[in-house]
Amino acid sequence: MIQQYLKIKAEYQDAFLFFRLGDFYEMFFEDATRASQELEITLTAREGGSDEKIPMCGVPYHAAPNYIEQLIAKGFKVAICEQTEDPKQAKGVVRREVVQLITPGTMMEGKGMLEKENIFIASITPYGEKTFGLAYNDLSTGELKATIIYGDFNDLINELASLGAKEVVIPSDLSAELQKSLKERMNAALSYEDECSESINFGNLLNPVKHQKELAETVSRLLHYLFRTQKRSLDHLQPVSSYESSQYMKIDYHSKRNLELTETVRSKGKKGSLLWLLDETKTAMGGRILKQWIDRPLLSRSAIEQRQELVSLFIQNFFEREELRERLKEVYDLERLAGRVAFGNVTARDLLQLKKSLQQVPAIISVVQGMGG
Repeated sequence: MIQQYLKIKAEYQDAFLFFRLGDFYEMFFEDATRASQELEITLTAREGGSDEKIPMCGVPYHAAPNYIEQLIAKGFKVAICEQTEDPKQAKGVVRREVVQLITPGTMMEGKGMLEKENIFIASITPYGEKTFGLAYNDLSTGELKATIIYGDFNDLINELASLGAKEVVIPSDLSAELQKSLKERMNAALSYEDECSESINFGNLLNPVKHQKELAETVSRLLHYLFRTQKRSLDHLQPVSSYESSQYMKIDYHSKRNLELTETVRSKGKKGSLLWLLDETKTAMGGRILKQWIDRPLLSRSAIEQRQELVSLFIQNFFEREELRERLKEVYDLERLAGRVAFGNVTARDLLQLKKSLQQVPAIISVVQGMGG
C-alpha cells in the first residue's frame, strides 16, 4: 500500500495527496508532517518495514472539505485519491487513483468563495520578449477570455493583478527569471502545462479564436490543464471571448490599491471601498460584473455612452426598475449552479434554487421588453 502511495505521490509532487483508506483520507511522510502543522491535527506514525516509523496523519472523509478549504486558502494544492474498485472484490491492494486536483484557481465550492467575486485561473504563453498570450477562466462560472499583451512583463503582471488571478499556468521552460518575478509579485500559485495543441475535448470552446494561432494556443494550454486536473465534464465552460487590453484603462497595482477601488488599504476588505459604496446589485452575477467594471474602466467613448444610456433607461422607468429588482431577489447564482450541475457535485438545494431562478426568467424578460430594452 505504501508503494502504491509513493507511486501516485510521484505524479503530484506539488500537492498534498489525500489518500483514501476506509473512512479517512491519510497522508504520509513529508505531507503528513506539513499537514499536521498547517491543519493543527495530530501527527502519528506507523510501521513501514524499516527501523524508522512512517509519519502519518489523517482526516475523516465527511470532514475533508473543511480541511481541503483551509489548505487551498493558504495557497496549497490537494490531490484527491479515491478507491476505484470494491475492496471485497480486489485481489491484493485496492486500486486507487487521483480523481481530482483541487487548486487555488479551481475551487468550485466552499465557505471561502465570495459570491460576488470571481476565482480566476490564468495561463500565459510568451511569444518573444514583448508579446504574451493570456487566457483566464473562472471554473465556477464558466467564463473564459483571452487576449494578447503587447508590452513587457510588467504589463502582463498588471493585467494578471487586475484579474486577481489565484493561479497561473505556465510552460515549464519559462525562464527562471520570469518565474521568480511571478512568484514575488503575484499572490498566486504557479502550475505547469506544456501541451497547447487543440483537442477534440474542447468542442466549440476554441471556435471564436481558431484562426488566431497565439490566442488558440494560450487558451488550449489552460484547457489542457483544466481537463487533466479536474477529470470530469466541463460542459458549462463558455466559448472563449477575446478582447484587447487597450479597451480598458491601464491602472497599475499600486494605484489601484491606493485608490481603494475594490478593497481598502487598511483592512484589505470590501467595506469602505468604491465597490462597497456602489454595490446595490441583487444577484451574485451582477455583483461580479460590477466588480469587473470597476477594476477595468472603459476607454471607448461609444461603449461608455452605451452604458450610460442603459443607466438612463432604468432611471426613467421607476416602476419597471423596482419590479425588476424584486424579481431579481428570487434569482440565485445561475452561473455557479450550472457549473455544479456540469461538475457533478450538485445538491437537492442547488436544484431547487435553479428551478426558482428559471421561473423568474419569463417575467424578467417581459419587464425589460416593456422598458424598450
